Amino acid sequence: MSDVADWWSTAIIDMEPGRIDLRGEPIQDLIGNLSFAEMIWFMVRGDKPSPAQLKLFEAALVAAVDHGPQAPSIATARMAVTCGLPLNNAMASAVNMLGDIHGGAGEQAVTLYHFAASHTSNLEVAMDEWIALNGKILPGFGHRFHTPTDPRAPRLMALVDEAIANEACDGRFKAVAREIEAELARRKGKPVPMNIDGATAVIYAELGFAAPLARGLFCLSRSVGILAHAWEQTQQGGRNKGPTPPKYRWTYLDAETQGSVDQ
Repeated sequence: MSDVADWWSTAIIDMEPGRIDLRGEPIQDLIGNLSFAEMIWFMVRGDKPSPAQLKLFEAALVAAVDHGPQAPSIATARMAVTCGLPLNNAMASAVNMLGDIHGGAGEQAVTLYHFAASHTSNLEVAMDEWIALNGKILPGFGHRFHTPTDPRAPRLMALVDEAIANEACDGRFKAVAREIEAELARRKGKPVPMNIDGATAVIYAELGFAAPLARGLFCLSRSVGILAHAWEQTQQGGRNKGPTPPKYRWTYLDAETQGSVDQ
């Protein structure tokens, strides 16, 4: 480090009084000319998407905005505002619920697709190795609520086909995902359709986003639903609302019962 100015080095923003440049472009030239989805792409990657790439990217962002109050992140936002927290704290609390199990499957699915695509053997061997390393649940396939089909996935995959036809991507990861879907169905003896995480993972992989960015982009997308629910709950009122109505009591386990559950 040659100077204190090098303590934080960045290629994202440069500014001085009266000037703000983002990725080398004046902010006033971007305002009104870039959509919010384009701005996300531009800020994260430093270039600008083609119209076909943008359409596919924005579709993935739109698809994941909300999944109802039963989703832990949304429930957290609604509970937070009934505890007196403002919207920003409610949103922060909710986003912090997005971890490996709730919110992380898209990142995991991108990783799975890259693993399968780069495997030197066939897909069956790649899947066996993945399962041995990561467990039997394959991210991006099946849904405990939406059976038999997550309604978001077919639409997203149709848009992937359209993007391939428009040369926005080449279809490599779409093919891998479809092969995994078919192999899962063969192993299970029934369809295990791709869910939204699997479909958005196809999109982010096709568009060249690194796997960790799939989770970050999901957080951005779901923040829209989080904000909407937190604001709605603010308008509805309610004080100190927990996860269930007060008349519903939890199951108390005495020491003997708890011991049998732990075994």
